[in-house]
Amino acid sequence: MSDDIGQARDMLVNIPLFYEIDPDSVAITRLGGLTNLVFRLDWQGERVCLRLPGKGTEDYIDRVVEGHNARVAAEAGVSPDVLYFDPQSAVLVTRFLDGVTMTPRLFAERAGAPGRAGKAFRQLHTSGKPFEFRFELFAMIDDYLGILSSKNYDLPEGYHDVLKQAESIREALDAHPAALAPCHCDPLCENFLDDGTRMWIVDWEYSGMNDPLWDLGDLSVEGGFGGAGDAEMMRAYFDREPTAAETGRMTVYKAMCDLLWTLWGLIQHANGNPVDDFWAYSTGRLDRCKALMADPAFAGHVAAVRAG
Repeated sequence: MSDDIGQARDMLVNIPLFYEIDPDSVAITRLGGLTNLVFRLDWQGERVCLRLPGKGTEDYIDRVVEGHNARVAAEAGVSPDVLYFDPQSAVLVTRFLDGVTMTPRLFAERAGAPGRAGKAFRQLHTSGKPFEFRFELFAMIDDYLGILSSKNYDLPEGYHDVLKQAESIREALDAHPAALAPCHCDPLCENFLDDGTRMWIVDWEYSGMNDPLWDLGDLSVEGGFGGAGDAEMMRAYFDREPTAAETGRMTVYKAMCDLLWTLWGLIQHANGNPVDDFWAYSTGRLDRCKALMADPAFAGHVAAVRAG
């Protein structure tokens, strides 16, 4: 038995759902996860998903907020029901959803997948059910920089130069503030499950009230959509062709999410997270951010956002 599986089995005695169940009778399968431990649990014809928090995540995730938002997302019909959540330990149990865990390759190969993701976002954003927490890009950048400074950790060369350039983007976004909506805010491809007719969304650790087009821009980056994928997602989301300002806003958020998640990756690296090479992850995201901002078309998108 792996240490991870043993840790999950030991946790079952603390979860009310399993009080009357012999832990040894539960089949435990380790699933994916960049920072957390995620498992599928099977017993007596039942199947649920168990999430145990990753090391150091308490530095930057408010678990009370996560629990509230996960339940709201389930009520909105875009996420599985929450069966158990303990904000102190951050142990989470949800219903297990049948579906394909998405990847960038699968978003490209599965017909209609970007459109189904766009529709799922629209269902969440228009649900009228508010989330706790305000996901504010530049405040989070400051927070992450503060965490890194406490770890005496150096940033990749040029980060502060890019951050300075981003001030013009901040001004353009502030010229026409978006109506805030409940947003996922961290739409990795792997946080989507596709059953072929609809897309489900999981993992609400970074969720909050935000500009809805952040979600679309971030997923575009994570999925490497390109022009065709972006167009399909945006048309499905708006149920029409997007305006220049809407396309521009989605596009500038592609750069800004890379700017933010560069710092997230550096925190993982500083915490010694062994799941990935997070230094390479961070420098790769920063390079992609620089490349997009240097594209001649990018200034036009910023101008469209500023014009509104």
